[in-house]
Amino acid sequence: MVRTLALTAVIVASAFQSSPNARDDLAELRRQAHAAHQSGDKNGYLQAAIKVQKLLNNYPLAIESVARAYTEAGNSSQALASLTQFAQMDEVDKTIVDGSDKIFTPLSGSSGYKTVLDLFATNSTPISTAEAAFNLPDAGIVAEDIDYDPASKSFLITSVLQKKIIRVAPSGAAADFAQSPHHWPMLAIKVDSARHLVWATEVALDGFTAAPKADWGHSAVLCFDLSSGKLLHRVEGPAQSALGDMVLAQNGDPILSDGSGGGIYRLTHAHLSLINGTDFISPQTPAPLPDPNHVLVPDYVRGIAILDLQNGHVEWLNHDQPPTVALNGVDGLYFHRGTLLLTQNGTSPERVVRLQLDASLARILSSQIIERATPTLGDPTHGVVVGDTFYYIANSGWSELDDHGAVKPGSRLTPARIMRFEIH
Repeated sequence: MVRTLALTAVIVASAFQSSPNARDDLAELRRQAHAAHQSGDKNGYLQAAIKVQKLLNNYPLAIESVARAYTEAGNSSQALASLTQFAQMDEVDKTIVDGSDKIFTPLSGSSGYKTVLDLFATNSTPISTAEAAFNLPDAGIVAEDIDYDPASKSFLITSVLQKKIIRVAPSGAAADFAQSPHHWPMLAIKVDSARHLVWATEVALDGFTAAPKADWGHSAVLCFDLSSGKLLHRVEGPAQSALGDMVLAQNGDPILSDGSGGGIYRLTHAHLSLINGTDFISPQTPAPLPDPNHVLVPDYVRGIAILDLQNGHVEWLNHDQPPTVALNGVDGLYFHRGTLLLTQNGTSPERVVRLQLDASLARILSSQIIERATPTLGDPTHGVVVGDTFYYIANSGWSELDDHGAVKPGSRLTPARIMRFEIH
C-alpha cells in the first residue's frame, strides 16, 4: 500500500520508465494549472483541470477540481453539475460540510447545492454488512496484507512496524512466521500452496523511520518455505521502487506493483522484468482474471485497468457515463466469480465495496457497499477470498501514523480487526 496523492504531491518519473508516461503527463498538467491559476487565467486553469479529469479517468477529486475551476470562471451551472457528479460517486468533502471551504459560496443559494449537501449527508451514513471474524492480538502490528494457507487453515499477515509476518488461526491466536531479513516494513504477501511457498515484499519506504535512512527507496521480493518460514530467495527491486503489492500469475510468477515508481513487474526465475512502466501512476494490488494472460490493476488515482501480461497493453475498466462509482483509492482488489471486491482507503469516506461485472468482465453492472464510515473501519488495507467468504483488514493502524511512520500526537494504535463478508 504505497499511495500517491497525485493532485497534491510532486510527481518524479522513475528512471525505469520511458517518456512520455502518465506520471509525466500529470506533472505537466499540474504545472499548467498552477501557472494559469497564478496568472489569473481562469479559462486556462479550467482547461487544465478538465484535462486532468480525463487523464485520471474521472477521479472524484479531479471532478471536484473541475467544479472549483468552473466556479472561479463564473460558470455556476457547470460548477454545480460537476459538484453533483462528485457527490453522486458516494464522496464527501468535509470542508464543504463544515463550511471551512468557501469556494462554492456562489452556489449556496441554489436548490442544486442543497441536493449536494443532502447527498453528502447520505454518503456519510455508516453501512456495515460484514461481521467481525477476529482481532489481532497486538495493536503495534499495523497490519498491511493478508492471505490464507488452506493446509493449516490459518492466515498469514504482514506487519509494517514490527517488520514480520505472523500466522493467525481463525480464533485469532497468532505466532511469528518470518522476520524481514533487512528489518524493513513488510507489505505484500501471497501464499502459493501448490508449490508450498510464501511470497512477500519488504520495503524501506522513503522517509519512513522504521527503516534505516540509508536503505530508503529500496524494496525486495522474498520467498519463504510455507511450512518452516525459512527464507529461500531474496530478489532486490529496482532503485527507488516500492514493491508494495503483489499477485501470483497462474504459473506461480509474482506480479508486482511499484506504488512509488508506477511500474508493473513480473518475477521469473529470480529476474524482474518490466511489463508496463507508462500507464500507471500509483498501481496497487493486482487481481488475476480467469484468462491467464490478463490481470486487473487498480491505480490509486486512475481507476482499474485490464493489463495484458504478454505485451503490457492497458484498457481501463468501463463504467457509467457520467460515472457513479468511484474506482480510485483502491488498495486491495480481488476477483471472485464475476465480482470485484475493493478495499478503498483513498476515498472519502473510506469503504469496502463489491462490484458486479458483465459477462465480458470489462464493464461494471452494479455496486454494493460492504462497509463504510463505521467507527471500527479505520484504514482498510487488503483482503483475501476463502471459498465464498471475503476476509479483509479493518482498522489497520495506518490512519494513526504520520508520513514518517510515527504515531500521530494524540493518537494511539488499537488492534486491527479482520472482518468477514459472505459473498452471495
